[in-house]
Amino acid sequence: MRYACIIYYDPKKLFGGSPEANAALSECANYDEVLKESGHFVTAEALELPESAMTAQVRGGKMSAVDGPFMETKEMLGGIIIIEAPDLNEAARLAAGHPLARIGAVEVRPVVDFSEPRPQL
Repeated sequence: MRYACIIYYDPKKLFGGSPEANAALSECANYDEVLKESGHFVTAEALELPESAMTAQVRGGKMSAVDGPFMETKEMLGGIIIIEAPDLNEAARLAAGHPLARIGAVEVRPVVDFSEPRPQL
């Protein structure tokens, strides 16, 4: 099953120059290699800072777009990794190994299998 590992961090903390943050940043590319070697890696992308983003939405048939993220928060979405894992517990274990898990947080969420029925709310 595929899982999205969604990485959040406080950019002031990550890019603030602390030894812990610098170590985590230098280890990030190597962690993709660890996932590749173990057969868990599907794809990964780091995101630019929110200042370069635009948020689009449609309400009442009209599209609006605003600069920046939809919400102002201390932590920001910094990247995403898609992995293969047999279950959520294994996916969480793999996500916890990412260097940025020591600085921020990595949310692990199953990727939707569109061949399955929609969730019932």
